Formats: sequence, C-alpha cells, structure tokens
Amino acid sequence: MIDDLIGTQTPMRCITDPEEAIAVLERAVPGLVEHRRPVPAVLDWALLEEGLGTTLPADYKRLAEWYPTFALGDFLLVGLPEPGGEHYGLRGIRDDLEGVIQDWWDADMSIGLRPHPAPGGLLPWAESNEGDKFLWSATGDNPQQWLVTIASRNGGWWHYEGGAVQFLAEYCDGTLEPWALPPVDPEVTPC
Repeated sequence: MIDDLIGTQTPMRCITDPEEAIAVLERAVPGLVEHRRPVPAVLDWALLEEGLGTTLPADYKRLAEWYPTFALGDFLLVGLPEPGGEHYGLRGIRDDLEGVIQDWWDADMSIGLRPHPAPGGLLPWAESNEGDKFLWSATGDNPQQWLVTIASRNGGWWHYEGGAVQFLAEYCDGTLEPWALPPVDPEVTPC
C-alpha cells in the first residue's frame, strides 16, 4: 500500500479557516504583507475548476485572491492564478500534469501515486527552483481534506495533513521538519 511507503507529518492543530491560515503565513513571512492586494482579487474559479474537473481548496483560493504569485527564499515558487489570466494558470497546471508528473508515473518514480484526474491523483500547486514539487493528493470529495504531498528532487515523498497555506507557514517558521527539503528563508519576492 502506498501509505506504507510515504511518511506523513501532522500539524499540532489543523487550521480550517482560510483567513486564519493566511494570518499564520503572514506572521511566518512578515514581508508577505507588503504584497497583499488592497482588496481581494476576483478570479474566475469556475474556469479553473471546470477545466481541472475539481474544486480547489479554500485556503489556496483565498491566498490567490489576496496575493500574486510569489517566491519564498529564492527557492519555492507559489504559482497563483491572476485575474484575467486564469486560462494561463490552467494551461500551466495541465502542462505539469502532462509533463513531469506523468513522466514520473511512466518511469515508476511516483511510488504509485498517479496524476490528476485519476482518483486521488496528484495536482500541483507549487514548485522549487531545484525540481521539488508541492502537490495535493486529491483524495475524496472535500478539497479541504486533501493531503499536501511533497515530491523532492532526490526521490523523497511525504504527506502533510494540513492545508497548503498552513504548510507554507510551518515550512517557513520551522515548525515542521523539512524532510528531504532544505530550510527555506522566509524572504518573499513577488513574481
């Protein structure tokens, strides 16, 4: 079974409120607030979600409404859709699914985890400049309960049982152990 092959980290408390998760991230990455939009962006989530065939997690959606795409520590790129550019975001996700993630599956490097839209399939939401992928394991009908799945460039795979925004906060503040990842500098650069 796949779960026997992959480690899992569980936060002390899962943050389910998207606004609270963003506040925790803003505390972990103080410079992030400088890039916050004055009002939340209006994004065409229907276009993205219909194109992917699934609803996306609420914390990620709220992060995209408040922030543009940004990099953390010149290492981790958090790609977020932009108003009016949702079709580009969809194309980027599809390219990732048809490219790297499918290649991992074909080469038997994904430890049995399949790309989306397979049941429980991997859906990318961020990447590092060294080839690490940050994904969701899209298991079940509730995206708020999807596992964050990390695929490090050196072959290490692991899950995190919190949302993507909480993962970012705990990765930056050192709360979670960055298995197979380097520590990240919480300096933020808008992209």
